[in-house]
Amino acid sequence: MTYSSTRRKLYAFGAAVIIAFSPLTITPVFAFDPASPSEINTDTTGVAIRGFDPVAYFTEGKPTQGNSQFSAKFENGTYHFATAANRDAFVKEPAKYAPAYGGFCAFAASVSKKADGNPALWKIVDNKLYLNVNETAFNRWQQDIPGNLTKANTNWPNISKKAPKDL
Repeated sequence: MTYSSTRRKLYAFGAAVIIAFSPLTITPVFAFDPASPSEINTDTTGVAIRGFDPVAYFTEGKPTQGNSQFSAKFENGTYHFATAANRDAFVKEPAKYAPAYGGFCAFAASVSKKADGNPALWKIVDNKLYLNVNETAFNRWQQDIPGNLTKANTNWPNISKKAPKDL
């Protein structure tokens, strides 16, 4: 194989990779803002829990991507829902479905920190949705859920209005 033919094949491969992954460039980007003092963990457009449907955790038992067509505002965050019925249930009782600690990591709150909440790392405890930032935090939080909830509930009033970078 000549240098020229190898180079053409590499260019073709590169173009194929760009085309294959081009849908990723139009996918919404979710941004955790460490400088924001907001009590609600939102992306740069104000969407909470990365656009996942908070009601679906309770009704479907799994994370379900919401649709901006079905949305509702609550406490300075916009929540997306998979269905109009889920949106309506949320509007009727938002505090029942909104994640604890504004969607920030439950384990982080137990150690007086605010970290991004990952919608895939979740647990419902006593009919309340909790998110965690990563597997390590999720596993540590699960080692003592009652103790960690006590600590997080004590810490939250003191950290809720502070920027994560300031904690």
